[in-house]
Amino acid sequence: MTRRQYTVALIPGDGIGQEVVPSARACLDAVATKHHFGLEFDELDWGSARYRRDGAMMPEDGFDRLAASDAILLGAVGEPDIPDTVTLWGLLIPIRRTFHQYVNLRPMRLLPGVTSPVRGGENIDLAIVRENVEGEYSEVGGRMYRGRPEESAVQESVFTRVGVERVARYAGDLAARRRGFVTSATKSNGIVHTMPFWDEVVEQTLAAYPDVRREQILIDALAARLVLDPSRFDVIVASNLFGDILSDLTAALAGSIGIAPSGNINPERDHPSMFEPVHGSAPDIAGKGVANPVGQLWAASMMLEHLGEQEAAADLLGSVEAVMAKGVLTRDLGGDASTADVTAAVTEQIGG
Repeated sequence: MTRRQYTVALIPGDGIGQEVVPSARACLDAVATKHHFGLEFDELDWGSARYRRDGAMMPEDGFDRLAASDAILLGAVGEPDIPDTVTLWGLLIPIRRTFHQYVNLRPMRLLPGVTSPVRGGENIDLAIVRENVEGEYSEVGGRMYRGRPEESAVQESVFTRVGVERVARYAGDLAARRRGFVTSATKSNGIVHTMPFWDEVVEQTLAAYPDVRREQILIDALAARLVLDPSRFDVIVASNLFGDILSDLTAALAGSIGIAPSGNINPERDHPSMFEPVHGSAPDIAGKGVANPVGQLWAASMMLEHLGEQEAAADLLGSVEAVMAKGVLTRDLGGDASTADVTAAVTEQIGG
């Protein structure tokens, strides 16, 4: 029988990405060996160090190289001395858009050994489906009269029917496999054009799912309800900006942004999808060996599931949970374990 083989483009990137990506690679090697498939890693030195050296976050043929992979595992992007408009817009966002990764899936639940800071947080189990390539993060706009008193800036939000429909369908399909409930984040009482359009298209799209309950909630009220009653939510579908903010909030409700994963998904599989933790490069703790690798490991589990290795994906995340239940926690979760401690414990758990 032919051994299943996958090529994974590995981009540690910046800051703690340089620490948590090796952790994920070690755990992926262990779980691949156990479940009898192969992972070939194409490790890429793309990031801020390359920008300082060559003037670009990635090479000119970067997209061609990524296109040859089955999936992309990213660590983090960003350095304090380089503007985000250079780092994120030179690597992360172009990958999302070039490969039509229009769904940003961000699941969250309370993991073993962690105490939620809010009442009811112990029952949090939801997924945010964030529109990932348009909305408020469009490139339409500009600045005029830089440095003068009349300096001005214009940023246009762009919502298309195709873009809203496809992310709403993804949310409907996901909810049908979960608890059958979709909440749509909106601000149609204050944003007069794009948000009413979002509401209309989401409602029309989800009407095709008769077994899925749906509601729309204004973003400010939704943020409050997430804190007061997080367990009531199942799938939240949101625009690019709202989904970005809400996913950080839900991670905090579940104990730490350090555990939060995400998948930049191309549902049609015409291009590779990219998986990454939500936490960013965390320069304040980079190089200290204390970074929480759980977000990266959970993202790696999502990657395996996307590749069709469901048993291995469940084994990896289950091993993370088993280790956390034993009290192997990094300091952001109230423990004293290092990145290396968690990595060693998870690989040992996988090996049985």
